[in-house]
Amino acid sequence: MLNDKDASANIAVKDLEMARKFYGETLGLKQIDSIGDEVAVFGSGSSKLVVYRSQYAGTNQATAVTWSVGENIEAIVHALKTKDIKFEHYDLPNVRLEGYLHVAGKMKVAWFKDPDGNILNILNE
Repeated sequence: MLNDKDASANIAVKDLEMARKFYGETLGLKQIDSIGDEVAVFGSGSSKLVVYRSQYAGTNQATAVTWSVGENIEAIVHALKTKDIKFEHYDLPNVRLEGYLHVAGKMKVAWFKDPDGNILNILNE
């Protein structure tokens, strides 16, 4: 029923203008649509990231969005660091921390948060 339909990630934020700057300027996503001062839609590859104003912003304690960035993950981490992104460190079983990257076998992951505390990550796969 839904297997051939596109899906979008949805992120709740308190301050939509701050979120526009973060997702647009810091992460480099292009805003492709909006609904007044309540919703901003960003393009990310062939996907959409819908950022909307909500009183529940930042309450999700799990990863909200993952970007698969391939083998350029180290360069992307470096570029994000130059934009003052603070990376999270998690103690995970069978995972070692190498700088800002969590590594398990060939998998490399880096987690960070948006201004509202939503957890985002990049993955080398």
